[in-house]
Amino acid sequence: MSAPATAAAPADADEIGQVVLRAVGISKTYGVTKALKGVDFDVRAGQVTVLFGENGAGKSTLMKIMSGVEQPTGGQLVLHEEPVTLENTVDAVERGISIIHQETSLCPNLNVRDNIFLGRELHTRMGGIDYAREADITAGLMRQLEEEIAPGTPVADLRMGQQQIVEIARALAAETRILIMDEPTSALSASEVEVLFRVIRELTANGVAIVYISHHLEEAISIADHAVVLRDGDLVAHEPASEIDLPWVVHQMTGKQAEYDFREEPRDFGEAALSVQNLTVADLGTGRVVVDDVSIDVRAGEIVCLYGLMGAGRTELMEALAGRDPVTAGRVLLNGDDIADLDVSGRISRGLGLVPEDRQRDGVVQLLSVGSNLSLAGLRTVVRRGLIARGSESKRIRRGMDEVTVKAAGPGTPITSLSGGNQQKVVIGKLLMTDPSVLLLDEPTRGIDVGAKGEIFALLFKEAQQGLGVLYVTSEIGEAMTASHRIVVMSKGRIVREFDPRTSTRAEVMAASGESASAEPSDPDPVVDAPAPDIPKTNSPKTSPSTTDGATGGPQ
Repeated sequence: MSAPATAAAPADADEIGQVVLRAVGISKTYGVTKALKGVDFDVRAGQVTVLFGENGAGKSTLMKIMSGVEQPTGGQLVLHEEPVTLENTVDAVERGISIIHQETSLCPNLNVRDNIFLGRELHTRMGGIDYAREADITAGLMRQLEEEIAPGTPVADLRMGQQQIVEIARALAAETRILIMDEPTSALSASEVEVLFRVIRELTANGVAIVYISHHLEEAISIADHAVVLRDGDLVAHEPASEIDLPWVVHQMTGKQAEYDFREEPRDFGEAALSVQNLTVADLGTGRVVVDDVSIDVRAGEIVCLYGLMGAGRTELMEALAGRDPVTAGRVLLNGDDIADLDVSGRISRGLGLVPEDRQRDGVVQLLSVGSNLSLAGLRTVVRRGLIARGSESKRIRRGMDEVTVKAAGPGTPITSLSGGNQQKVVIGKLLMTDPSVLLLDEPTRGIDVGAKGEIFALLFKEAQQGLGVLYVTSEIGEAMTASHRIVVMSKGRIVREFDPRTSTRAEVMAASGESASAEPSDPDPVVDAPAPDIPKTNSPKTSPSTTDGATGGPQ
């Protein structure tokens, strides 16, 4: 095995732009669902082809076929002008095709070095594994990606964003000539995205072909050489990047123009539903303070956005508030009551729940159905004489599916068969079915398509109008500016600034977080790329179980 792909010699000018991998008439059927309908798709050497589409459009399905994860129902792959059948991912990697999946596929019990070289270990002349050389290459990859992650660090100790970096490093370590990136930046901050884009341009300069999928539309447009749009399993549009803009992408994806901006929604706030007072949290492994003397209130009916860079302490704060991690000092009050002695289950019962950052690991039980996942957090409400009242549970499940509009054949559908957006709606719906007074969400729209983002925020604002307090974390500056009543910025474990999104700019918020705003629009009144459904106007207090409005999705 050689050094990372970026070490290759620059590509010949004649090679750039040549089609190296072609999908011809690719179709894929799951039962009665047609995920792909005769798609033709080209991948070009030394260029970035961005694949746009809503959840369920077929993007991930197409990429799984082109990387050997799945076999097509019909059609043919052509690699370097030769028809080819990719038997599995090992076969694809040996042919120079690698994929970075949207959901991390790392082994948490192994360290960073071993994950990067898993299945393609380097060997010494004596036949043993050359751990020293693997560690050197891993350290070099971390320097290239500007991350201070030691090769021997257990993956289980890494934050979600750091795990995403390791996934990227693993692909770079292979002899990759065609690299598929499915939502590679979903857990990265803007500065980390800049580093990744530099690496992408180094790869394309060396002739590597890139396929890039992202729901961050402006970001994807900025890196694209070609744009391709899928809708409901069909390829509906393709253009050179120089010929497209954001409205074009949104229109091709959804069939309509779309935007959302909730800054002028009613601000009829009540008393503090959640009061965090001088909270300090230490890392369980190192003892290092990760949340330092933080105080913040969230009022009934208020949506507060917690913005900051990866490593700012936002996730650690959210997990401590939810009862997952112990606090070193300070108090957490829920509707005036100290909840320090309550565990996760107790806090959910009292009205405080967390939608976690990693929905695959912490948000859903992958062995259960959609319905079982939805009802899991609120089972105690349907227990009668020590037994689950299945009739009552079934009614609650169907009501919950309708309210968050989960696209599934029925409650018995396996949760793993849903797209990422639909799985996220199940996680949110599960917490809303417990009738919370405060909802915590850590990166709630990570990997969510352009339509579902606006609908999820519409759902949260509708619930806020009924008295729900919301505290959510995001790394997307556009979301922070247009989908909150108040922005709180964290940096190095402390709250450093607060902003009213109606009167502040992106540059001001990003500067407070320590993030460069050079690549961001300076428009103080940004428009975010997703539709905002009508929200019923009401100022009534929240006195009944949550009613919700969500988004549709489908298989990917």
